[in-house]
Amino acid sequence: MYINFTGRIALVTGAGKGKKAIVTGAGKDIGNWDNTRKVIEEIGQVDLLVNNAAILGCKTVLEVTEEFIDEHFDVNFKAAVNISQIVAKGIVARKGSGAIVNISSISGFLATPGYPIYCTTKAAMDMLTKSMALEFGPLKIRVNSCNPSGLLTPMGEKLWTSPELKDAFTGRIPMGRFIEPEEVANTAAFLLSDYASMINGALVPVDGGHIIHMSSNPVQ
Repeated sequence: MYINFTGRIALVTGAGKGKKAIVTGAGKDIGNWDNTRKVIEEIGQVDLLVNNAAILGCKTVLEVTEEFIDEHFDVNFKAAVNISQIVAKGIVARKGSGAIVNISSISGFLATPGYPIYCTTKAAMDMLTKSMALEFGPLKIRVNSCNPSGLLTPMGEKLWTSPELKDAFTGRIPMGRFIEPEEVANTAAFLLSDYASMINGALVPVDGGHIIHMSSNPVQ
C-alpha cells in the first residue's frame, strides 16, 4: 500500500507544541476564534485537515473553574469546529473533495479520574465527527476520528509520573505497551487517503485493545 498525497494540501493543527501551534511557524492561539479564522483563511486551499491540537489539565469536577472549562473547550473542541468550517467551505467553493481526521482519545469513551473536562471535550469531539460526517458526506468530504490510548508525548507524560503508574496503565492494554506517535500518524494518513474512500463517521481506536478492557483505570 502506497499512500500518495501529491497535489493535495494538508493542514495539521498542533503540529508544533500545545495550543499555540496551528501550523509550523504560525504563532497564534488556536483557542482564539477570530485570530484562528484569519490565519486559516490566509493559508488558502486546504484539502486534508487533521484537528490535532489539544490541551490537558487535571482538575476534578469540584475543583474546575469557568476559565478552566472554557479554555479546554476553546482549544479541544471549538477550534476544530472553527477550522473545519473554513476548510469545508473552501472545498465546496472549489467543487473539490477532501477529508478531515479529528484526533480524539479513548478518554471520549472511558471516564478518567481527575480529567472530567478533558474527557468531556473528547466525547464532544467524537459526536462532532459523526455530525460532520453526516453533513459533509454529500459534499464529498469524509470525516473520521482517531482515538488513541496512552501516548508518551510531552502532554501524555504529565499523566504517568511514576513507573508504577506506567505499569498500571500498560497492564490494561492487551498489547502491553504505550502507543507510538507514528502509529497514530499512520492511522490518520490512512483515513485521509483514498484507501479509506468509504470510511466516513468512524471512531477508530488506536489503543492496542485498551478500550475492550472496561475496568477502572488510574489514567487514560
